[in-house]
Amino acid sequence: MKNFALLGAAGYIAPRHLKAIKETGNQLVAALDKNDSVGIIDSYFPEASFFVEFERFDRHVEKLKRENQIKLDYVSICTPNYLHDAHIRMALRSGANAICEKPLVLNPWNIDALQAIEKETGNKIYTILQLRHHQAILDLKKKVECASEEKIFDVDLTYLTSRGKWYYASWKGDVSKSGGIASNIGVHFFDMLAWVFGDLQENIVYEHSHDRASGYLRFKKAKVKWFLSINDQVLPEEVKNKGQRTYRSITVDGDEVEFSGGFTELHTESYKAILQGRGFGLEDAKNSIQIVHEIRNAQFQKPEEEKVHPMFFLPKTLHPFA
Repeated sequence: MKNFALLGAAGYIAPRHLKAIKETGNQLVAALDKNDSVGIIDSYFPEASFFVEFERFDRHVEKLKRENQIKLDYVSICTPNYLHDAHIRMALRSGANAICEKPLVLNPWNIDALQAIEKETGNKIYTILQLRHHQAILDLKKKVECASEEKIFDVDLTYLTSRGKWYYASWKGDVSKSGGIASNIGVHFFDMLAWVFGDLQENIVYEHSHDRASGYLRFKKAKVKWFLSINDQVLPEEVKNKGQRTYRSITVDGDEVEFSGGFTELHTESYKAILQGRGFGLEDAKNSIQIVHEIRNAQFQKPEEEKVHPMFFLPKTLHPFA
């Protein structure tokens, strides 16, 4: 049984980490969040100590180690994106391994610095790239690997996940803290594309605004037109009529890749792999971090018909606080 701490216990993704820690037979000894709406902990680890101040959390972890001989094995990090780098460093310097939500960091050079700390401490940094565990994506990767060397796949990626006005008032609506739409909701899709289709050769961006992003990616084995949005107005009518607020679609040469199910179980699969020494680390995260960094800093280009996702032409909307 391994000892875990959790940073960002009140966040949206924290319950999946709590569930994964529980289902892999481990225990949570301490949790931290500046917000105290963390009743979800009772469903998993009611005996875990909880703190709203980092200093008291840090002191408690040190006390456990020195007075109770309880050492942290892992620190799970579910905090806002811009804090990941600092919290990973804290985990390693505490003698623990880090398990960090995506995006691992916001900038490629942050990974280089973390590699140095990993080497200094001897502890490991893992990230959650859950789509690499999805059976539909594993099947797609095998299909690509079995295709002829000359084969180039045509891919359309659409991910629409509606968010209310609260999003823009939170850290997620601040590009300096979240990295913007591409980093915050798209990074695991870009990781999956690079993992399945090989090295990136071209990255064209048409839009990266407050509520959507769109562009074209050329990988070794695929041409990808992509569109991401958090605006419910762009949802297809059939999705709205069902009362749904999320729509995911990946087509490969016109065929839909069905991967809508099983998402909530993939964090547990990620934890199992990490605990068995098969987790995804810094090198695995590099490609996707480079891609979203380029998207965030790109000069927008005029769309070419054969390289643009059709949803790019949907009506634009003002920022809700404009």
